[in-house]
Amino acid sequence: MQSLEDLKKIASQIRRDIVRMVTIAGSGHPGGSLGCTDFLTTLFFKVMNQDPARWTRDGKGQDVFILSAGHLAPVYYSLLARKGYFPVSELGSLRKYGSRLQGHPSIRKGLPGITQASGSLGQGLSVAIGIALAKKLDKDPHTVYVMCGDGECQEGQIWEAGIFGAHHQADNLIAMTDWNGQQIDGPTSEVSGLGDLEAKWKAFGWEVVVADGHDYAQISEAFDQAGAKKGRGKPIMILFKTDMGHGVDFMAGTHKWHGKAPSEEQCKEALKQLEETLGDF
Repeated sequence: MQSLEDLKKIASQIRRDIVRMVTIAGSGHPGGSLGCTDFLTTLFFKVMNQDPARWTRDGKGQDVFILSAGHLAPVYYSLLARKGYFPVSELGSLRKYGSRLQGHPSIRKGLPGITQASGSLGQGLSVAIGIALAKKLDKDPHTVYVMCGDGECQEGQIWEAGIFGAHHQADNLIAMTDWNGQQIDGPTSEVSGLGDLEAKWKAFGWEVVVADGHDYAQISEAFDQAGAKKGRGKPIMILFKTDMGHGVDFMAGTHKWHGKAPSEEQCKEALKQLEETLGDF
């Protein structure tokens, strides 16, 4: 099991991957990818029971992860490559014609680790609940994880899924929301305010855990708490409070880097702030 210090080092390399991938591609979504790196690194390298060597898209006998906020593909691809699902060298092909690393996760070319195509916001939670209920029917004790964005929670389908998951007691599901308060058009509070997400998910019949998405001790504790709540008749939502663009000072705390690629000079400046720990692709 990885220590908290090990996780921080892996996360630093993943952030380097994100910045370099998007710069090389000339397009992509670095802000949110950087913001959710810490808790997703903890999930992939400490918490989730998933073996790249045995991975199959049907998810049988392993935990399953769905990235509902599919535009955050850069962080997802880096996590998968660094975990051993496909060669790290392939990260340089992000968004290139014919690449397996499309702008949103795709199953068309069979990229290992991708259970479901995503990116049409609001749909991933519904898919994850379906998988969770299938696992219960199969008496498969493993967990289904799904990550949503807070801007994505303006989609009605998120709340339809919330009602459905609670009604059908999908208590083997652990959902996460990247609660950074930003979306492509500006702060969520100005575009279409979300109000108190903790109170809303509780009102919808979910167990809720709230944590700082950049504090590794809190992140680990949040996953422990969520795991302890499994099997009690309610799905679980972890609300991770994060800072969009975290790790790169000129990208942090603003929506302006939601879907914007850095220039070569900006990329160099960002990389100066991020330690290379596993070797660049």
